[in-house]
Formats: sequence, C-alpha cells, structure tokens
Amino acid sequence: MPAAALKPKPSNEPLPTQSTAKRPVPLDTPYAPVAKRPLPPGRPREWYVTHNRRLKAMRLAIALLDSGVHQPDQARDETIRSAARLIGVHPPSETTCHMVRALMRYAR
Repeated sequence: MPAAALKPKPSNEPLPTQSTAKRPVPLDTPYAPVAKRPLPPGRPREWYVTHNRRLKAMRLAIALLDSGVHQPDQARDETIRSAARLIGVHPPSETTCHMVRALMRYAR
C-alpha cells in the first residue's frame, strides 16, 4: 500500500485552540445581544452614565470597523447613527459620537 494512502487528508476546519480571526464573519447577520450583568451598587449616578456611554461607544466603533469604516474622519455623526440602527441601539448623542471617533483614533 502506498504511503500517501495512509496519511489523513488535512482538514480546513480550525482546531478548537486556533484563532478565529482569519475566519470570514458574515456581516449581514444581526448582532446577538450581549448578556447583561448587574452593575456594582453604590457608585454615583455619573459613573453609571459614563460607563454605559463607553460601552455603547465601543459597540458602535466595532460595528463601524466591521462595516469598513476605518478612519475617524469617515465616521460622521450620521454614519455612527446608522450603525446604531443596524446593531439595534438608540441613536447616540454628539458626546457618544465624539467618543466613538476617539476610540477609532486610538485603535489605529
């Protein structure tokens, strides 16, 4: 029996420990809601507002990067608000839009 017949064929499926960064991710599927956990009690109200604003800005920045908007100057307020509709969150304020662009600058 030839030696080539004894070798198993390599699989294109990644091993469970391999990175999935190179796998194509379909962008037309809706985003799955993130499991929410309770926030720590006893903080000032402003802390919760800022915390939630940062989370929203991060989600929007990721959605924009996934959709092909890679430069902060491409992310106008209208573009960010359309990404918010796409992922199913309330339209962001001007402050949140500014924070999204700042996150994109930092990611470069």
